[in-house]
Amino acid sequence: MAIKLGNKDSIFRNDLVFSIDAKAVNLDNTLINLYMLLQWEGQRPQQRARRGTSVDIDLDKFTQVFSGLEKAGEIEGFLDYPKASTLWLRTNLLNLVNRGQVDNESISSLRPIHIESYRVRNAKRVRDYYSADQVYTMLGADTQVRDALRKFLTEGWDPTTNTIKSVDMDVDSLGVLKLVKSIAPGFIKSQSSITNIQPILPEDAALYCDDVRRLLVYKGVIPRSVLINYFKIITAFHLSCYLQKLIHLLPKMVEEGTTEVQPDWSVVVDCTDNFDSRISVDAIEDATKLYNSIYPYLEASFKINIALGYLDVDRTDSDDLPRALSVLKDRPDDFEPYMKAVWNQAVGNLDEEDSRLVEEIVQYEDSYFDKYLALLMNQKSKRQFVEYRRLLANLSFNNSENGFLAQGRSKKHPRRFVMGTRLLETLVQILVLDVKDGAFTTKSLSIEELIANLRDRYGLIINGLEEPRYEGAVLNTHLAFKENVEFFKNKLRQIGFYNDLSDAYILQKIRPRYNL
Repeated sequence: MAIKLGNKDSIFRNDLVFSIDAKAVNLDNTLINLYMLLQWEGQRPQQRARRGTSVDIDLDKFTQVFSGLEKAGEIEGFLDYPKASTLWLRTNLLNLVNRGQVDNESISSLRPIHIESYRVRNAKRVRDYYSADQVYTMLGADTQVRDALRKFLTEGWDPTTNTIKSVDMDVDSLGVLKLVKSIAPGFIKSQSSITNIQPILPEDAALYCDDVRRLLVYKGVIPRSVLINYFKIITAFHLSCYLQKLIHLLPKMVEEGTTEVQPDWSVVVDCTDNFDSRISVDAIEDATKLYNSIYPYLEASFKINIALGYLDVDRTDSDDLPRALSVLKDRPDDFEPYMKAVWNQAVGNLDEEDSRLVEEIVQYEDSYFDKYLALLMNQKSKRQFVEYRRLLANLSFNNSENGFLAQGRSKKHPRRFVMGTRLLETLVQILVLDVKDGAFTTKSLSIEELIANLRDRYGLIINGLEEPRYEGAVLNTHLAFKENVEFFKNKLRQIGFYNDLSDAYILQKIRPRYNL
C-alpha cells in the first residue's frame, strides 16, 4: 500500500540534521559541486548554456579544443601523439560515467583537480545529492580553513579576468585550466544558499577542518594530485564518521531535548585483511550495531521534521533545531490538536481498503503524534533504510584501499570496519604533524602513540584492551587485539612509515615521509 503524504513532514532530507540525500554518492561529484559552492560562497548557480550549442560535452569537443590550442601555438605535442593524448585526456582530466562501456560511456565532468573544474561538466551526470552542501557546512566550522582551501584550489587562475596567471604548475592542472578558459559556459547567480545552517555535530566539523588545515601544510611539498586525493579520502572518511555518529546520537538528542549529548561513539577496526580473523567478530559486531541503529535514527529524524512543521518554519536556519527538540521534549498544549489536524489531512480522503490498512498500522498507538509517526515510518522507512546502507558503503569506500568498510562475497563475511592502506596513509600524514611555536612541524611517533591518537581523535579502536567494554576480557580477546596490532604494523610497513630494523624498542618509530 502506498499512501500519498503531501505534508512536508514526509520529506525526509533535512539540512538542519544531515544535508545528504541518501543515494549512491560519488565523491568526485561531491568535490566538483563543493568547488562550485566554495567559488560562489555557498550558492548553487545555474549553468547557462550557449545558444546554438549542445548542452552535452563529449570527448571530441575536448580534442578540438586542444587541437586549436596547438595550432594557436599555446601547446605542443598534442597532435603528434593522438593516442597518448586521448589516453591522457580520458585518464587524467576527465571523469567518465560507465567507463569502458563503448555504447554507454559518457563524460560527467573534469576531474576535481582545480577549483575551476566545476565549470566544464554535464550537470545531469554530476549529481552529488547535496553531499557538497554537507561538506561546505562542515567547513563553515572554521572559515579560515575554508578560505585557505579555496586559495589552494584557485592557484594558477585569476578569477577576476578568467585567465591563467601562472604556468608553473603540474600538467594536469594546466590542462584543466586550458579547457576551462576555452569552453566553460557562464553561470547565473542563484538565490539558493546554505549560509544559515550550522553542523549539528560542531566538534566533528571542527575536527574535519583541522584535518584539512593539516593537509594544506603539505602544499608545495606533496604533488598536487596526491594532495587532492588525500583531501578526497579524508572528506569521505569524515562524512562517513559524521553520519555514523549522527545515527548513534540523534535518538539521544530527541530523547534529551538537546544537541549537547555525550559523544560516546567508537568502533573496532580490523587491520588483518582476513575475513576470518579473531578481531573480525568485534568489527562485525560494531558494523551490525550501526545498521541496527538506522531505524531509530530515521524515526528521530521524522520526529524532528514533524516538530519543525508544528513550528511552521523552513529547514533553512539552525536556530530552529533546538526549538524543535524542545517541542519534542516538552510538548505544548496545542501540539496534539495540531497533530490531529495533520492526521486528518493525511488519511481523510483514503478509500475504505486503505483506511482499513492504516488502522492496522496504528492500532497500538494512542496519540495522533504516534499514529502519524507510525504511518510515516511504515511508508518511508524501508526505502530510506536501504538507501542509507548504500550511502554508508559509498562514503566509507566499501572494499577499497581508500576506506574503512569491507565485506566478503558470501553471507559468512558480513560488513565490518577495516583500515584501507590509503586511508591509513592519509591519517598518518595528518597525525605526524605537531604544532610548535605556532607552526606545524613533523615528528616521529611510537606505535602506541599512533594507536592512541586514532582512538582519541577519531574513535577508531586498534587495540581495545584498555576500553571499558573489554574490561575483564577473555584470552581470545587478548590474542585478537595482539594479532590486530601486528597486522597494523604490517600495513605501516607497506606504506613506508614503519621500519623496525632494530630490536631496540626506542628505535621502532613511525617516521614522517616529509620533514617540515
